[in-house]
Amino acid sequence: MPKLSVTIITKNEAAHIGAALDSVAWADERIVVDSGSTDETVAIARGRADVVVVREWPGYSEQKNHAASLARHDWILSLDADERVTEELAGEIQTLLASEPAARGYRVPRVTWHLGRWIRSTDWYPDYQLRLYDRRHGRWPARRVHESVQLDGPPGALHHDLQHYAYRDLSHHLATMDRYTTLAAEQMRDEGRRTGALAIALHPPAAFLRNYVLRLGFRDGVPGLIISVLNSYYVFLKLTKLWVLQRPSPESRVPSPQK
Repeated sequence: MPKLSVTIITKNEAAHIGAALDSVAWADERIVVDSGSTDETVAIARGRADVVVVREWPGYSEQKNHAASLARHDWILSLDADERVTEELAGEIQTLLASEPAARGYRVPRVTWHLGRWIRSTDWYPDYQLRLYDRRHGRWPARRVHESVQLDGPPGALHHDLQHYAYRDLSHHLATMDRYTTLAAEQMRDEGRRTGALAIALHPPAAFLRNYVLRLGFRDGVPGLIISVLNSYYVFLKLTKLWVLQRPSPESRVPSPQK
């Protein structure tokens, strides 16, 4: 019967870390790797976790791989501080680990609470995340943002939702989008991708139609409309920032002084 280690990376998550750790109190081990919080995150974690380590921030993937390396057990559940494991999901994981799992990792559907409701439409649901995995067969590959475990075999899938409390309010949502679209644009540049006027003009409205119509954002009323618009805006920001990055540096565009 495989045992389970839960890993969480943190930075100033005092508002969330206690509830996140409480939701996995049933696990065999809980590990928190903090990157220099200035609030009470570390103190709260030390009252609930088995291992709490503070180290400099090397990036999302490297920090999560480091957290997994500290675990006593090979099966890892990687959790974000703003996520919660429900009783139903906990029971499903415990049942799965009651014998040797058939797959080397499992994707989990994630549902986000925002604007006063659980959002079960748009690109946000089911937002499958590969979070339960055997570290002997999976690692977090280097990415600036939207990192995901890479397995050496096909993943399985769980059925019960992982709850996600991503944003305090719209201002927090917009600030997060600004930060993540910068990282996403840098990742696209690193991969050799480019963009232009046609992509910037067409992809955002296509994203809105996908979110609001094809993925049933209209069923979530005004919150579904707002999220569909903001998901479209995310695409616009990401592509616009990529376009800026692919241009020549400002120094190279400064005209030479006239003689």
